[in-house]
Amino acid sequence: MEHLSPAHRVAAGLSALPSEATVFASTQAAWRFYHNPRHNLRQLMQPLIEAGRQGVQHDCDQYVLAVHDWSLVHLDHESKEDRIPLGNSKDLGYGLQGCLLVSDRNGDPLAPVALSLEAADGVHCSLTGTVYPQVSQLDQLEPVMMSVEWLELDKPVVHVIDAEADSVFHYRLWSEQPGRHFLVRADDRLVDHHGEEQKTSQVHQQLRDEEAFTFTREVEYHGKRARQFVASTTVTLSRPAYQNRRGESRKTIPGEPLELRLVISEVRNEEGEVLAVWYLLTNAPSGIDAATIALWYYWRWRIESYFKLLKSAGHELEHWQQESAEAFARRLVVASMACVLVWRLARSKAPQADELRRVLIQLSGRQMKRGKPFTEPALLAGLWVLLSMLALLEQHDSHDLRRWLQDALASPRDGPHNAIKKV
Repeated sequence: MEHLSPAHRVAAGLSALPSEATVFASTQAAWRFYHNPRHNLRQLMQPLIEAGRQGVQHDCDQYVLAVHDWSLVHLDHESKEDRIPLGNSKDLGYGLQGCLLVSDRNGDPLAPVALSLEAADGVHCSLTGTVYPQVSQLDQLEPVMMSVEWLELDKPVVHVIDAEADSVFHYRLWSEQPGRHFLVRADDRLVDHHGEEQKTSQVHQQLRDEEAFTFTREVEYHGKRARQFVASTTVTLSRPAYQNRRGESRKTIPGEPLELRLVISEVRNEEGEVLAVWYLLTNAPSGIDAATIALWYYWRWRIESYFKLLKSAGHELEHWQQESAEAFARRLVVASMACVLVWRLARSKAPQADELRRVLIQLSGRQMKRGKPFTEPALLAGLWVLLSMLALLEQHDSHDLRRWLQDALASPRDGPHNAIKKV
Protein backbone atom coordinates (compact mmCIF):
# COMPACT_ATOMS: atom_id res chain seq x y z
CA MET A 1 0.00 0.00 0.00
CA GLU A 2 2.85 2.38 0.79
CA HIS A 3 4.15 1.94 -2.77
CA LEU A 4 0.90 3.38 -4.09
CA SER A 5 2.37 6.78 -3.29
CA PRO A 6 4.22 8.64 -6.05
CA ALA A 7 7.72 9.44 -4.85
CA HIS A 8 9.59 12.74 -5.01
CA ARG A 9 13.22 13.33 -5.78
CA VAL A 10 13.89 14.90 -2.40
CA ALA A 11 11.98 12.14 -0.59
CA ALA A 12 12.43 8.99 -2.63
CA GLY A 13 11.80 6.60 0.24
CA LEU A 14 8.50 5.05 1.21
CA SER A 15 5.61 7.26 2.27
CA ALA A 16 4.18 5.89 5.50
CA LEU A 17 0.41 5.66 5.89
CA PRO A 18 -1.06 7.34 8.99
CA SER A 19 -1.01 4.72 11.73
CA GLU A 20 -0.06 4.14 15.32
CA ALA A 21 3.42 3.07 14.17
CA THR A 22 6.08 5.69 13.56
CA VAL A 23 7.50 6.55 10.15
CA PHE A 24 10.84 5.18 11.37
CA ALA A 25 9.21 1.82 12.11
CA SER A 26 7.77 1.71 8.59
CA THR A 27 11.18 2.46 7.13
CA GLN A 28 12.81 -0.24 9.23
CA ALA A 29 10.19 -2.78 8.17
CA ALA A 30 10.84 -1.99 4.51
CA TRP A 31 14.61 -2.28 5.02
CA ARG A 32 14.22 -5.70 6.63
CA PHE A 33 11.96 -6.85 3.79
CA TYR A 34 14.38 -5.75 1.05
CA HIS A 35 17.29 -7.52 2.79
CA ASN A 36 15.49 -10.67 3.94
CA PRO A 37 17.69 -13.64 2.83
CA ARG A 38 14.77 -16.08 3.06
CA HIS A 39 13.06 -14.58 -0.02
CA ASN A 40 14.43 -14.09 -3.52
CA LEU A 41 13.25 -12.24 -6.63
CA ARG A 42 11.68 -15.35 -8.12
CA GLN A 43 9.40 -15.76 -5.11
CA LEU A 44 8.52 -12.05 -5.03
CA MET A 45 7.50 -12.16 -8.71
CA GLN A 46 4.82 -14.82 -8.18
CA PRO A 47 1.95 -12.36 -7.46
CA LEU A 48 2.82 -10.48 -10.65
CA ILE A 49 2.93 -13.68 -12.67
CA GLU A 50 -0.46 -14.72 -11.27
CA ALA A 51 -1.85 -11.28 -12.17
CA GLY A 52 -0.54 -11.82 -15.68
CA ARG A 53 -2.27 -15.21 -15.93
CA GLN A 54 -5.56 -13.71 -14.79
CA GLY A 55 -5.19 -10.85 -17.26
CA VAL A 56 -4.61 -13.24 -20.16
CA GLN A 57 -7.77 -15.19 -19.27
CA HIS A 58 -10.00 -12.12 -19.09
CA ASP A 59 -8.44 -9.59 -21.49
CA CYS A 60 -6.89 -11.55 -24.38
CA ASP A 61 -8.70 -13.05 -27.37
CA GLN A 62 -6.36 -15.33 -29.34
CA TYR A 63 -2.81 -14.32 -28.41
CA VAL A 64 -0.90 -12.58 -25.63
CA LEU A 65 1.78 -10.03 -26.48
CA ALA A 66 5.02 -10.29 -24.48
CA VAL A 67 6.73 -6.93 -24.93
CA HIS A 68 10.46 -6.87 -24.14
CA ASP A 69 12.54 -3.74 -23.60
CA TRP A 70 15.51 -2.26 -21.77
CA SER A 71 15.87 0.94 -19.78
CA LEU A 72 18.91 2.64 -18.27
CA VAL A 73 18.59 3.56 -14.60
CA HIS A 74 20.87 6.56 -14.02
CA LEU A 75 22.00 6.83 -10.40
CA ASP A 76 24.08 9.68 -8.97
CA HIS A 77 24.33 8.25 -5.46
CA GLU A 78 27.95 7.38 -4.68
CA SER A 79 26.79 5.14 -1.85
CA LYS A 80 25.73 2.59 -4.49
CA GLU A 81 29.08 0.92 -5.05
CA ASP A 82 27.74 -1.75 -7.43
CA ARG A 83 26.78 0.66 -10.23
CA ILE A 84 28.04 0.04 -13.78
CA PRO A 85 28.96 2.48 -16.57
CA LEU A 86 25.97 3.21 -18.82
CA GLY A 87 26.74 5.82 -21.49
CA ASN A 88 30.27 6.64 -20.33
CA SER A 89 32.57 6.19 -17.36
CA LYS A 90 30.91 9.04 -15.46
CA ASP A 91 27.33 7.93 -16.23
CA LEU A 92 26.69 5.18 -13.70
CA GLY A 93 23.65 3.15 -12.73
CA TYR A 94 21.91 -0.15 -13.42
CA GLY A 95 20.58 -1.76 -16.58
CA LEU A 96 16.90 -2.72 -16.34
CA GLN A 97 15.28 -5.33 -18.58
CA GLY A 98 11.58 -6.15 -18.42
CA CYS A 99 8.92 -8.26 -20.09
CA LEU A 100 5.38 -6.90 -19.93
CA LEU A 101 2.29 -8.89 -20.95
CA VAL A 102 -0.11 -6.86 -23.11
CA SER A 103 -3.63 -7.68 -24.30
CA ASP A 104 -4.10 -8.49 -28.00
CA ARG A 105 -7.65 -7.11 -27.73
CA ASN A 106 -6.99 -3.47 -26.90
CA GLY A 107 -3.35 -3.10 -25.92
CA ASP A 108 -4.00 -2.90 -22.17
CA PRO A 109 -0.95 -3.67 -19.99
CA LEU A 110 -1.54 -6.74 -17.84
CA ALA A 111 1.54 -7.34 -15.67
CA PRO A 112 5.33 -7.55 -15.91
CA VAL A 113 6.31 -11.22 -15.63
CA ALA A 114 10.11 -10.94 -15.84
CA LEU A 115 12.52 -8.30 -14.51
CA SER A 116 16.29 -8.22 -14.33
CA LEU A 117 18.75 -5.64 -13.06
CA GLU A 118 22.33 -5.57 -14.30
CA ALA A 119 24.90 -4.38 -11.74
CA ALA A 120 28.60 -4.76 -11.06
CA ASP A 121 28.14 -8.17 -9.39
CA GLY A 122 26.08 -9.56 -12.28
CA VAL A 123 22.45 -9.76 -13.38
CA HIS A 124 19.82 -9.96 -10.63
CA CYS A 125 17.12 -11.99 -12.35
CA SER A 126 13.54 -12.71 -11.32
CA LEU A 127 13.47 -15.87 -13.46
CA THR A 128 16.00 -17.75 -11.33
CA GLY A 129 16.11 -15.69 -8.15
CA THR A 130 19.90 -15.70 -8.45
CA VAL A 131 22.68 -13.48 -9.80
CA TYR A 132 24.30 -14.68 -13.02
CA PRO A 133 27.28 -13.28 -15.01
CA GLN A 134 26.69 -10.38 -17.36
CA VAL A 135 25.75 -11.26 -20.95
CA SER A 136 24.69 -9.18 -23.93
CA GLN A 137 21.18 -7.74 -23.97
CA LEU A 138 20.04 -9.97 -26.82
CA ASP A 139 21.43 -13.09 -25.18
CA GLN A 140 19.28 -12.28 -22.15
CA LEU A 141 16.16 -12.56 -24.31
CA GLU A 142 16.26 -16.31 -25.01
CA PRO A 143 15.80 -17.46 -21.37
CA VAL A 144 13.15 -14.79 -20.83
CA MET A 145 11.21 -15.90 -23.90
CA MET A 146 11.41 -19.53 -22.81
CA SER A 147 10.28 -18.73 -19.27
CA VAL A 148 7.28 -16.74 -20.50
CA GLU A 149 6.28 -19.63 -22.77
CA TRP A 150 6.46 -22.00 -19.78
CA LEU A 151 4.02 -19.93 -17.72
CA GLU A 152 1.01 -21.83 -19.13
CA LEU A 153 -0.81 -18.69 -20.18
CA ASP A 154 -3.45 -20.67 -22.17
CA LYS A 155 -2.80 -18.59 -25.30
CA PRO A 156 0.09 -18.46 -27.78
CA VAL A 157 2.70 -15.80 -27.04
CA VAL A 158 3.96 -13.25 -29.58
CA HIS A 159 7.21 -11.60 -28.48
CA VAL A 160 7.31 -7.92 -29.50
CA ILE A 161 10.69 -6.15 -29.47
CA ASP A 162 12.10 -2.87 -30.74
CA ALA A 163 14.99 -2.41 -33.19
CA GLU A 164 17.64 -3.47 -30.62
CA ALA A 165 16.66 -7.07 -31.46
CA ASP A 166 17.21 -6.77 -35.23
CA SER A 167 19.73 -9.64 -35.37
CA VAL A 168 19.92 -12.40 -37.99
CA PHE A 169 21.58 -14.75 -35.50
CA HIS A 170 18.76 -14.35 -33.01
CA TYR A 171 16.02 -14.53 -35.66
CA ARG A 172 17.36 -17.97 -36.59
CA LEU A 173 17.80 -18.99 -32.98
CA TRP A 174 14.23 -18.03 -32.06
CA SER A 175 12.77 -19.66 -35.18
CA GLU A 176 14.23 -23.01 -34.15
CA GLN A 177 11.86 -23.14 -31.17
CA PRO A 178 8.56 -24.82 -32.17
CA GLY A 179 5.58 -22.50 -31.86
CA ARG A 180 7.61 -19.40 -31.00
CA HIS A 181 6.36 -16.19 -32.64
CA PHE A 182 8.18 -12.87 -32.68
CA LEU A 183 7.64 -9.37 -34.06
CA VAL A 184 10.67 -7.08 -34.34
CA ARG A 185 11.16 -3.62 -35.82
CA ALA A 186 14.02 -3.91 -38.30
CA ASP A 187 16.52 -1.38 -39.54
CA ASP A 188 17.07 -0.73 -43.23
CA ARG A 189 18.71 -4.14 -43.69
CA LEU A 190 19.50 -6.33 -46.71
CA VAL A 191 16.94 -9.01 -47.56
CA ASP A 192 16.17 -11.27 -50.51
CA HIS A 193 12.98 -10.16 -52.22
CA HIS A 194 11.70 -11.82 -55.40
CA GLY A 195 15.12 -13.36 -55.99
CA GLU A 196 17.05 -10.10 -55.62
CA GLU A 197 19.04 -8.80 -52.68
CA GLN A 198 17.67 -5.41 -51.66
CA LYS A 199 17.44 -3.11 -48.69
CA THR A 200 14.09 -2.91 -46.97
CA SER A 201 13.83 0.72 -48.07
CA GLN A 202 13.99 -0.45 -51.70
CA VAL A 203 11.27 -3.03 -51.05
CA HIS A 204 9.28 -0.21 -49.46
CA GLN A 205 9.55 1.89 -52.61
CA GLN A 206 8.52 -1.04 -54.82
CA LEU A 207 5.40 -1.59 -52.74
CA ARG A 208 4.58 2.10 -53.04
CA ASP A 209 5.03 1.95 -56.82
CA GLU A 210 2.69 -1.06 -56.91
CA GLU A 211 0.14 0.87 -54.79
CA ALA A 212 0.17 -2.01 -52.32
CA PHE A 213 -0.47 0.17 -49.26
CA THR A 214 -3.96 0.17 -47.82
CA PHE A 215 -5.52 2.45 -45.22
CA THR A 216 -6.02 0.74 -41.86
CA ARG A 217 -6.96 3.26 -39.14
CA GLU A 218 -6.82 6.77 -37.78
CA VAL A 219 -3.91 7.29 -35.37
CA GLU A 220 -2.39 10.05 -33.27
CA TYR A 221 1.12 11.20 -34.12
CA HIS A 222 2.82 13.72 -31.83
CA GLY A 223 -0.57 14.87 -30.61
CA LYS A 224 -2.03 15.39 -34.09
CA ARG A 225 -4.43 13.30 -36.14
CA ALA A 226 -2.84 11.08 -38.77
CA ARG A 227 -3.62 8.01 -40.85
CA GLN A 228 -1.89 4.63 -40.95
CA PHE A 229 -1.29 2.62 -44.13
CA VAL A 230 0.28 -0.86 -44.30
CA ALA A 231 1.64 -3.26 -46.91
CA SER A 232 3.28 -6.65 -46.54
CA THR A 233 5.40 -9.08 -48.52
CA THR A 234 7.64 -12.10 -47.92
CA VAL A 235 11.42 -11.72 -47.64
CA THR A 236 14.29 -14.11 -46.93
CA LEU A 237 17.34 -13.57 -44.73
CA SER A 238 20.16 -15.46 -46.46
CA ARG A 239 23.30 -13.64 -45.32
CA PRO A 240 25.48 -15.03 -42.51
CA ALA A 241 25.09 -13.57 -39.06
CA TYR A 242 27.81 -11.53 -37.40
CA GLN A 243 28.31 -11.88 -33.68
CA ASN A 244 30.09 -9.26 -31.61
CA ARG A 245 30.99 -9.97 -28.00
CA ARG A 246 32.95 -7.77 -25.63
CA GLY A 247 36.57 -8.93 -25.48
CA GLU A 248 36.18 -11.28 -28.46
CA SER A 249 36.86 -10.93 -32.17
CA ARG A 250 33.92 -10.65 -34.54
CA LYS A 251 32.48 -14.03 -35.57
CA THR A 252 30.81 -14.93 -38.87
CA ILE A 253 28.05 -17.49 -38.35
CA PRO A 254 26.45 -18.97 -41.51
CA GLY A 255 22.91 -20.28 -41.33
CA GLU A 256 19.98 -21.59 -43.31
CA PRO A 257 17.89 -19.04 -45.27
CA LEU A 258 15.04 -17.80 -43.08
CA GLU A 259 11.74 -16.68 -44.62
CA LEU A 260 9.88 -13.95 -42.74
CA ARG A 261 7.01 -11.60 -43.40
CA LEU A 262 7.91 -7.94 -43.86
CA VAL A 263 5.13 -5.58 -42.78
CA ILE A 264 5.71 -1.91 -43.60
CA SER A 265 3.68 0.70 -41.75
CA GLU A 266 3.42 4.32 -42.89
CA VAL A 267 1.94 7.15 -40.84
CA ARG A 268 0.72 9.96 -43.10
CA ASN A 269 -0.82 13.35 -42.40
CA GLU A 270 -4.02 14.55 -44.04
CA GLU A 271 -2.03 15.86 -47.01
CA GLY A 272 -0.51 12.42 -47.63
CA GLU A 273 2.99 13.30 -46.40
CA VAL A 274 4.76 10.33 -44.77
CA LEU A 275 5.57 11.19 -41.14
CA ALA A 276 6.97 7.85 -39.92
CA VAL A 277 7.82 4.40 -41.29
CA TRP A 278 8.23 1.05 -39.49
CA TYR A 279 9.84 -2.03 -41.05
CA LEU A 280 8.46 -5.01 -39.10
CA LEU A 281 9.79 -8.57 -39.46
CA THR A 282 7.69 -11.40 -38.05
CA ASN A 283 7.09 -15.13 -38.21
CA ALA A 284 3.57 -14.76 -36.83
CA PRO A 285 0.96 -17.05 -38.44
CA SER A 286 -0.20 -15.96 -41.88
CA GLY A 287 -3.78 -15.73 -40.64
CA ILE A 288 -2.87 -12.56 -38.71
CA ASP A 289 -3.28 -9.70 -41.17
CA ALA A 290 -0.75 -6.93 -41.70
CA ALA A 291 -2.94 -4.30 -40.05
CA THR A 292 -3.07 -6.34 -36.83
CA ILE A 293 0.72 -6.85 -36.90
CA ALA A 294 1.23 -3.08 -37.18
CA LEU A 295 -1.22 -2.47 -34.35
CA TRP A 296 0.53 -4.99 -32.10
CA TYR A 297 3.83 -3.24 -32.63
CA TYR A 298 2.19 0.12 -31.90
CA TRP A 299 1.11 -1.27 -28.51
CA ARG A 300 4.80 -1.85 -27.69
CA TRP A 301 4.76 1.71 -26.25
CA ARG A 302 2.98 0.28 -23.20
CA ILE A 303 6.28 -0.87 -21.75
CA GLU A 304 7.67 2.63 -22.24
CA SER A 305 4.76 3.93 -20.15
CA TYR A 306 5.51 1.29 -17.51
CA PHE A 307 9.13 2.46 -17.26
CA LYS A 308 7.94 6.06 -17.12
CA LEU A 309 5.57 5.24 -14.25
CA LEU A 310 8.50 3.66 -12.42
CA LYS A 311 10.64 6.72 -13.10
CA SER A 312 9.73 10.40 -13.35
CA ALA A 313 5.94 9.96 -13.68
CA GLY A 314 5.50 8.06 -10.45
CA HIS A 315 7.98 6.14 -8.35
CA GLU A 316 11.18 8.11 -9.11
CA LEU A 317 13.30 4.95 -8.96
CA GLU A 318 16.41 6.85 -10.11
CA HIS A 319 16.36 8.57 -6.70
CA TRP A 320 15.77 5.50 -4.52
CA GLN A 321 18.13 5.22 -1.55
CA GLN A 322 18.71 1.44 -1.54
CA GLU A 323 22.48 0.87 -1.61
CA SER A 324 22.59 -2.53 -3.34
CA ALA A 325 21.15 -3.88 -6.56
CA GLU A 326 19.57 -6.75 -4.63
CA ALA A 327 17.51 -4.44 -2.41
CA PHE A 328 16.82 -2.13 -5.36
CA ALA A 329 15.46 -5.04 -7.43
CA ARG A 330 13.17 -6.18 -4.61
CA ARG A 331 11.70 -2.73 -4.25
CA LEU A 332 11.29 -2.63 -8.03
CA VAL A 333 9.09 -5.75 -7.89
CA VAL A 334 6.87 -4.27 -5.16
CA ALA A 335 6.55 -0.96 -7.04
CA SER A 336 5.52 -2.96 -10.14
CA MET A 337 2.67 -4.47 -8.12
CA ALA A 338 1.43 -0.94 -7.46
CA CYS A 339 1.59 -0.25 -11.22
CA VAL A 340 -0.58 -3.32 -11.93
CA LEU A 341 -3.18 -2.12 -9.42
CA VAL A 342 -3.31 1.30 -11.07
CA TRP A 343 -3.71 -0.30 -14.54
CA ARG A 344 -6.62 -2.39 -13.28
CA LEU A 345 -8.25 0.70 -11.84
CA ALA A 346 -7.71 2.61 -15.09
CA ARG A 347 -9.54 0.02 -17.22
CA SER A 348 -12.14 -1.16 -14.70
CA LYS A 349 -15.70 -1.43 -16.05
CA ALA A 350 -17.28 -1.68 -12.60
CA PRO A 351 -20.38 0.55 -12.10
CA GLN A 352 -18.58 2.96 -9.74
CA ALA A 353 -15.23 2.96 -11.56
CA ASP A 354 -15.82 6.21 -13.46
CA GLU A 355 -16.85 8.02 -10.29
CA LEU A 356 -13.85 6.66 -8.37
CA ARG A 357 -11.46 7.75 -11.12
CA ARG A 358 -13.02 11.23 -11.10
CA VAL A 359 -12.59 11.49 -7.33
CA LEU A 360 -8.98 10.30 -7.51
CA ILE A 361 -8.13 12.94 -10.11
CA GLN A 362 -9.63 15.58 -7.80
CA LEU A 363 -7.59 14.26 -4.87
CA SER A 364 -4.41 14.17 -6.97
CA GLY A 365 -4.59 17.91 -7.70
CA ARG A 366 -3.38 17.19 -11.27
CA GLN A 367 -4.65 19.07 -14.32
CA MET A 368 -5.86 16.93 -17.25
CA LYS A 369 -5.66 17.81 -20.92
CA ARG A 370 -8.95 18.64 -22.62
CA GLY A 371 -10.81 15.43 -23.47
CA LYS A 372 -8.56 13.24 -21.28
CA PRO A 373 -10.40 12.19 -18.11
CA PHE A 374 -7.39 10.70 -16.30
CA THR A 375 -3.78 9.55 -16.53
CA GLU A 376 -2.20 6.62 -14.71
CA PRO A 377 0.31 8.80 -12.78
CA ALA A 378 -2.58 10.98 -11.59
CA LEU A 379 -4.55 7.92 -10.47
CA LEU A 380 -1.49 6.77 -8.54
CA ALA A 381 -1.24 10.15 -6.81
CA GLY A 382 -4.96 10.30 -6.02
CA LEU A 383 -5.11 6.74 -4.75
CA TRP A 384 -2.42 7.51 -2.18
CA VAL A 385 -4.37 10.51 -0.88
CA LEU A 386 -7.51 8.37 -0.58
CA LEU A 387 -5.69 5.59 1.26
CA SER A 388 -4.15 8.13 3.66
CA MET A 389 -7.58 9.67 4.33
CA LEU A 390 -9.16 6.28 5.03
CA ALA A 391 -6.30 5.24 7.33
CA LEU A 392 -6.57 8.52 9.24
CA LEU A 393 -10.35 8.29 9.61
CA GLU A 394 -9.97 4.83 11.15
CA GLN A 395 -8.12 6.45 14.05
CA HIS A 396 -9.76 9.89 14.39
CA ASP A 397 -13.27 11.30 14.13
CA SER A 398 -13.81 13.73 11.24
CA HIS A 399 -15.27 16.31 13.67
CA ASP A 400 -12.08 16.20 15.76
CA LEU A 401 -9.93 16.66 12.67
CA ARG A 402 -11.97 19.66 11.56
CA ARG A 403 -11.80 21.20 15.04
CA TRP A 404 -8.02 20.71 15.29
CA LEU A 405 -7.55 22.41 11.93
CA GLN A 406 -9.69 25.37 12.95
CA ASP A 407 -7.82 25.77 16.23
CA ALA A 408 -4.43 25.49 14.54
CA LEU A 409 -5.21 28.13 11.90
CA ALA A 410 -6.90 30.62 14.20
CA SER A 411 -4.91 33.78 14.95
CA PRO A 412 -4.94 35.43 18.44
CA ARG A 413 -7.26 38.20 17.19
CA ASP A 414 -9.55 36.00 15.12
CA GLY A 415 -11.94 33.34 16.14
CA PRO A 416 -11.47 29.89 14.56
CA HIS A 417 -14.39 30.39 12.16
CA ASN A 418 -13.10 33.71 10.75
CA ALA A 419 -9.58 32.34 10.42
CA ILE A 420 -10.81 29.43 8.31
CA LYS A 421 -12.83 31.75 6.09
CA LYS A 422 -9.74 33.90 5.48
CA VAL A 423 -7.70 30.85 4.50
